[in-house]
Amino acid sequence: MTQPEQEAASFGEAAGEAPAETDVESPVESPVEEALADEATVAGEVEDDLTRARRDLDELTGDLQRLQAEYLNYKRRVDRDRELVRENATYAALAPIVDVLDTIDRAREHGDLDPGFAAVADQLERVVAGLGLTKFGAVGDAFDPTVHEALSHIGQDPDVTVTTCKVVAKAGYRIGDRVVRAAQVLVVDPVDD
Repeated sequence: MTQPEQEAASFGEAAGEAPAETDVESPVESPVEEALADEATVAGEVEDDLTRARRDLDELTGDLQRLQAEYLNYKRRVDRDRELVRENATYAALAPIVDVLDTIDRAREHGDLDPGFAAVADQLERVVAGLGLTKFGAVGDAFDPTVHEALSHIGQDPDVTVTTCKVVAKAGYRIGDRVVRAAQVLVVDPVDD
């Protein structure tokens, strides 16, 4: 600006006029604008960090839930396998004893047992019953091929309405629902009308 222009500008300012605008823009932002820009940048970074943290938390939570489900399935499988091993071991140990129990039953059919032998027989029967071995198959039971083995068919009987066990040659034994040995029976049919 020239000297007269400077004087006119300062006279205009003194008179209350606004200073003339110049074509040069201020290269420095005001401190308020600079603080707002910094705050927006920091807020964006915090928001990005928060979003990443939430995403990581969701991923880790999903991983933890999968691991918990896998562990529970593993534990159930181990418990089931352990129970199956126990049942199989009990079955393997008690299956041969069935023949001993048959011998005791045949001895009882021939009369009273010697008191010493009777005590041992009773104790053996209590022990195997405590381990889950149960005896089944009695005269008059309806014939069931899943638990009975028919040795012979001995005719018809007017007193029965379904195929029935008339004679039990050997009692059957089971452990829980598992049949150790089917009852060996002679069966009769109802009379045909």
